[in-house]
Amino acid sequence: MDRKKSDEFYAKLKSQLLDTSLWPSKYLYKFIVPSSGTQIKDIEDIFNNTGAVINTKQSSKGTYTSVSIVVNMKNPDAVIAKYKEVSKVEGVISL
Repeated sequence: MDRKKSDEFYAKLKSQLLDTSLWPSKYLYKFIVPSSGTQIKDIEDIFNNTGAVINTKQSSKGTYTSVSIVVNMKNPDAVIAKYKEVSKVEGVISL
């Protein structure tokens, strides 16, 4: 995703989060990662010490793993900051 599209995406997400939730609020992150790499640990490290509940589930062939994270976030900016951190992990797809 190029920088302009990324900025537009996050601006739209922030607007939607402000419209649909009272903050602080629990937020559900969902990511898809290759099962064979260190991406799951990398994502877990990003959410370490946040009180996050992290669940993983492998795909039927075991190639990919879905990572679901429920965590109490302070505001939409905090939600977006975590997305930006996770986006630096190679091979991660944010849902």
